[in-house]
Amino acid sequence: MSTSSLSRRSRLSRRGRLAVASACILVAGLAVHALADGPVGGFAGDALYAALVAMIVAFAVPRAARWVAPVVALAFCWAIEVLQLTPLPRAIEVAVPGSYFVFGSTFQWIDLVAYAVGVAVVAAVSRPAAGSSRDARTTPSGGAPERRPPEGTPSR
Repeated sequence: MSTSSLSRRSRLSRRGRLAVASACILVAGLAVHALADGPVGGFAGDALYAALVAMIVAFAVPRAARWVAPVVALAFCWAIEVLQLTPLPRAIEVAVPGSYFVFGSTFQWIDLVAYAVGVAVVAAVSRPAAGSSRDARTTPSGGAPERRPPEGTPSR
């Protein structure tokens, strides 16, 4: 990684990175919706939908543990899918045009799998890198034992 790209990354806050990633996921989801037909397009769209929900949760609560956003997103997406077993999504769509993109219309068990895949990808890429100091002491000697005073030195 070049020095200029490293400095740009360090200047972009976590929320900034989440916003950029969310925008990319949104564009990809809209492209899949417009261009891809059939089961592959539907699966990809659902996975992207769940990934976007996870990114929105992470943006809303950036200091939460990294597992919170994927778990909340999966619970939300599964709840919406189960809600499709009722007439409520259709009633909402009649009252609020465009709500179809949030509530869908027809329950499909494969959507539950797609949501799990979407949040799993978010969880995998949002984990701290190996050797990361997140949630650990951040001093250069973070894992070193504490120094002891030399023998014969009075303690305070």
